[in-house]
Amino acid sequence: MSSKRYTEEFKIEAVKQITERGYSVYDVAQRLGVTTHSLYAWRKKYASGPQHDPSLDQDAEIKRLRAELKRVTEERDIFKKGHRILRQRVPVRYAFIRAHLGQFAIRNLCRMMQVHRSGYYAWIKQPKSGRQKDDERLSGLIKQLWLESGCVYGYRKAYKDLREIGETCGPNRVARLMKQAGLKAQVGYNKPRHKGGKVSVLADNHLNQDFDVQQPNQAWVTDITYIRTYEGWLFLAVVIDLFSRQVVGWSMQPKMQVDLVLNALLMAVWRRKPKNPVLVHSDQGTQYTSSDWQNFLKTQNLLCSMSRRGNCYDNAVAESFFQLLKRERIRRKTYKDREEARRDIFNYIEMFYNPVRRHGYNDNLSPMEFERRHFSKTQSV
Repeated sequence: MSSKRYTEEFKIEAVKQITERGYSVYDVAQRLGVTTHSLYAWRKKYASGPQHDPSLDQDAEIKRLRAELKRVTEERDIFKKGHRILRQRVPVRYAFIRAHLGQFAIRNLCRMMQVHRSGYYAWIKQPKSGRQKDDERLSGLIKQLWLESGCVYGYRKAYKDLREIGETCGPNRVARLMKQAGLKAQVGYNKPRHKGGKVSVLADNHLNQDFDVQQPNQAWVTDITYIRTYEGWLFLAVVIDLFSRQVVGWSMQPKMQVDLVLNALLMAVWRRKPKNPVLVHSDQGTQYTSSDWQNFLKTQNLLCSMSRRGNCYDNAVAESFFQLLKRERIRRKTYKDREEARRDIFNYIEMFYNPVRRHGYNDNLSPMEFERRHFSKTQSV
């Protein structure tokens, strides 16, 4: 079986997660499902070198480099002393932080011990009842999980995360602690209103709102949305596998042309390499009714399916993903240009939604984890 292929757009955005957002090569490789060897090769090819700024004051640059060296050295020393502590419970990590406050900054200690400062400060307060202490400890954990979700999780998903790391509290307690801490789920847009239109059939509706499929690569849905930036509109096309709700293909361009949807579908084909015909469902937008789109479907052994004009219900899964994206990430941002929007949307899809975000349809597993368990179960049978 040939290795996976990725579009240039995917490679460039993957490199930016390392060079601009600070993720490690190993972390990006794990979340994207690619090898570290590939990421190093992409970074060598696409990452631009540091730009020399003539106006940069030399003393300020030296000061910045010294501060950076101090930070890196401190993190190295913390890790040397506390790498075994990372496998211990949170109170043990808190005790390690208190024991080393005189040597290292508390911000670096908390970051390296993977705890939130508010949880640590609650822990060092004067003795309280066992229940109060446990509530404070849980509050710190909940806030940490809430922040890691991008400040979008509600109490249900936070409860699932707590259960996964071994906590035995109930969902009502999590809801109470989140309310006390002012932590809320990100809520947003109303459902799109139905728009009437003359019935027109360009391709049969093979999906017919049957969103429950039994295997990956049986049915994909695709759609387009738009993101506002100060530079102008940025259009996003996605391809979603109905089996796990994973975004298997995407593309972002400043114009809503047929290349936008073709690049998204091309990424899906390259990544998934379906052996059998796949149903690809879309609306009757001009991009999907073009001859280029239809010809591409035929050459790739893909079956075209379309909703009738004015009927958005068959594309509910894609609309639901766009609603999540805008509610949990885009609505909380003001993008200065398209490039900033591209980086943030790539981070949401490939670094959070696909590998991490819990999905109710997947028994509160992320799309990638849901597929991994499915394949493990299939191979064991």
